[in-house]
Amino acid sequence: MSRVRRDRSVRAIPPLARAGAVLVAALAGVHLGCNELPPGEDGVASGHEDRVAGARGLVLDSERAEGGCTLFSPLLSTTTYLIDRRGRVVHTWVSERAPGASVELLDNGHLLRCAREREHPIVQAGGEGGRIEEMSWDGELVWDYVLASRERVQHHDIEPLPGGNVLAIVWEHRSRDEAICAGRRPDRVPERGLYPDGVVEIEPLPPAGGRVVWEWHAWDHLVQDLDPAQANFGVVSDHPELIDINGDEAARSLTGEVVERLKALGYVIGNPSTGSLESDLLHTNAIAYHPELDQILLSVNRFDEIWILDHSTTSSEAAGHSGGRAGRGGDLIYRWGNPRSYGRGSAGRQQLFAHHDGRWIPEGFPGAGNITIFNNGAGRPGGDVSSVVEITPPLASDGSYALERGSAWGPDRAHWSYPPPGAKTFSADFLSSAQRLANGNTFICSGPSGRFFEVTPEGDIVWEYQNPFAGHAPNPAGDPPYSVFRATRIPADHPALVGRPLVREQGRDSGQLADLEP
Repeated sequence: MSRVRRDRSVRAIPPLARAGAVLVAALAGVHLGCNELPPGEDGVASGHEDRVAGARGLVLDSERAEGGCTLFSPLLSTTTYLIDRRGRVVHTWVSERAPGASVELLDNGHLLRCAREREHPIVQAGGEGGRIEEMSWDGELVWDYVLASRERVQHHDIEPLPGGNVLAIVWEHRSRDEAICAGRRPDRVPERGLYPDGVVEIEPLPPAGGRVVWEWHAWDHLVQDLDPAQANFGVVSDHPELIDINGDEAARSLTGEVVERLKALGYVIGNPSTGSLESDLLHTNAIAYHPELDQILLSVNRFDEIWILDHSTTSSEAAGHSGGRAGRGGDLIYRWGNPRSYGRGSAGRQQLFAHHDGRWIPEGFPGAGNITIFNNGAGRPGGDVSSVVEITPPLASDGSYALERGSAWGPDRAHWSYPPPGAKTFSADFLSSAQRLANGNTFICSGPSGRFFEVTPEGDIVWEYQNPFAGHAPNPAGDPPYSVFRATRIPADHPALVGRPLVREQGRDSGQLADLEP
């Protein structure tokens, strides 16, 4: 399985266009490839660069862009969109549920998506899901798996594995008493308790079943230095492989203002309290898998870190501290972004701030084996400025990660970042993603505004699109937003697209201006 994202029911929003521009109506039934242009257009290879200021839809298309299609799903929509490089909608999938929150395009052309289970009985903390749906290319629902109970709820992201199984992030309920007995500061435990994260690997059993064949629980790998009378007591800095249950103390304060912002984006539904959000101990918002290393990467937002786990363990080994290829069981084998969370660095060494979407760069791509991360920048000293960083982890030939005694895991600085020094900055306080492309460019989704853009290694923007679609799902904050959890560039030679006609859909275009259309 190869990953790609999606969404649900959506409506087109009239685009903003400069005065005097003529909008061109969609042409139904025109078959296009991701990089193809209708007869009469010279195409991107001619060296032109098209830019539309102030418009929603396609803003810029340069010959230096990689091309391909883009997959995305607005947060309050039941529709997932596939657009070509000219911003034209060439395929959609429609669900009965809003996304919860990522979508994936599989090699067989099926869409694998997280969906919001409306009646799930526990936490409301942003990224709620509870259901995994698989839809055929033609929109038939072929697998519909509910992962929502009083003890466990899927959220944010899933990762299809090469053999057909699916990794999912889950919240797992622990009562207030359990949290205090584990060493959590009592004043940081809401009455409803905590919802630490776990990872489950699911074997799909269509049409509605699934079997958990592997699991990992953060709760099995805790340490705390607060109360010697409680469980997990130890010296935090002596155990970088463990998770300090109080290690989120530097995390962004969850004020009422933050709650309203999340509601306005469509990121949380209903009317959650700050206490509900504070129950979300880790807020893991992304999961990635490295098939050669058999390792899992988690983006742990509340700790401002990425964590790497050994997936070669059994479930029993993953609950302990030995076993697996790394010999460490389910303990963390690498972490990066905030050494203060494990007692090996000061605030000045923190490098990630409320980040999203850590992922490995695939083999064969520039920077292969490195990790890209969308660093949202919320709470960053000097201002809430966002960036994309690429790091080179200290990976040894045996799949372990070098760590000097008493030190923090490296690297000390990013291998590459966007924007480059001196360039114009941008800010995306929530959501968002970054993806390395085969040509060395990086595809970025600035989630709150629904802005997608592709940048060169030098930091030049060579393709840009503003999501013009919002959703029909109820939004207690008012008007539907354009926000998108993640967007994914699909190469033109992706197995799901090869030999499959892409039909430009009537009434679904993004409102490009006349000078960009035939």
